[in-house]
Amino acid sequence: MLGISQNTIKEKIDQKRFISFQKVIDTGRKNTLRNLLISSLIILIVLLVIPWTQNISGHGKLTALEAEKRPQSIQSIIPGRIEKWYVSEGDYVKAGDTIMRITEIVDDYFDPNLLQNAERVIQNKESSVSGYMEKIAALDRQIDAMNESRKIKMSQQEIKISQSILKLQSDSVESNAARANLKVAEEQFERFKELFQKGLKSETELEQREVALQNARYKETETQNNLMISRQELANIRNEYNSIFQDYRDKISKSESEKFTALSALFDTESEISKLQSNLSGFNQRTGYYFITSPIDGYITRVLKTGVGENIKEGTEIVTLMPGDYSLAVELFIKPMDYPLVEKGQQIRFIFDGWPAFVFSGWPGASFGTYAGVIVAIDNFTNENGEYRLLVAPDPNDAPWPQGIRVGGGAKGIAMLNDVTVGYELWRRFNGFPPDFYKNNNAKNESSK
Repeated sequence: MLGISQNTIKEKIDQKRFISFQKVIDTGRKNTLRNLLISSLIILIVLLVIPWTQNISGHGKLTALEAEKRPQSIQSIIPGRIEKWYVSEGDYVKAGDTIMRITEIVDDYFDPNLLQNAERVIQNKESSVSGYMEKIAALDRQIDAMNESRKIKMSQQEIKISQSILKLQSDSVESNAARANLKVAEEQFERFKELFQKGLKSETELEQREVALQNARYKETETQNNLMISRQELANIRNEYNSIFQDYRDKISKSESEKFTALSALFDTESEISKLQSNLSGFNQRTGYYFITSPIDGYITRVLKTGVGENIKEGTEIVTLMPGDYSLAVELFIKPMDYPLVEKGQQIRFIFDGWPAFVFSGWPGASFGTYAGVIVAIDNFTNENGEYRLLVAPDPNDAPWPQGIRVGGGAKGIAMLNDVTVGYELWRRFNGFPPDFYKNNNAKNESSK
């Protein structure tokens, strides 16, 4: 029974008929355990050498691919008071449809005749401009007339100066001649006086020479006086010439000063007109802001200001608008350690919230319910959570994304990397090594283009 003896009774009796034999009989459990261990070892060896696709994952949410097609808020450009709503949440609006109407709350614009009064002020200013222009033209004519008159006066004075110079020259010649005659008369008188003393000339002849001497002295004095008068007249004419020049220069300067004053007033008025016209345009433009309209086609998703009669400030968000036509994309966020492993053009597989999927991360071929996308943009800086943002668009060469997903829904992205064995992957993770870095061939081709 214990298998010690060489003699056996297995052939002589049926051991299965006895309960005691059934409890001690050899059931082959050792062989079963050995076979189980050998099978487990074979399975483990097979598992360690089968292929495994390395991957990195990240979380994200659905958004619109184009920036202008993403959800946006409509704001009020001017402050006002809500007067009437024309839409409700969930309504579809087209570009230009009126969303709400507001009324004015700024006291500067309460005047109902504000536009007419502004236009009237502009017209008055324009009339002032015409008046200044006429005044400037009159001053120009006055300055031209004074310049012409000065030219004539100066010409007349120049003629007088020339005549006075000629007269002075004539008087100077006469004075020189009278001086010479006086000298001759004095010499003749002295000679006659000597001859009279010698008895050669009579007293009458001496007296005649004395009279001639007196006449010569008178003539010389007279010519000297005339010469001095001519010099004084020339000096007076020259002073008058300078006085006329100075007088006209002062008058012309005064007129030019008045002209420049008028020009300054003209420019100031034109500047005021420009400012008033700008204000008038602003008034006209402001009236158009009383009706807040939709900039694009889309759905009113949320009304942020609800009360009629409620005051709002400029820049206040009023409603949230979701564009009606947009292309989906995913904003995917990855850890900084995974940033070197991604690049533009690389494929990402997605699992969308609320959409059934069965995923084997290491065997993408055995997974279903995932959808492909292609990286179109990568941020160069981290967000407030220390993660990098990827923008991923649908892959045009793969199955289209589900129709039921919407902007704002969650998504999980898986980027497939190198194909390795399961054993290598376990060894890598046990040692804390990162996944193998490789270059995507499609990305290479796109970057080379």
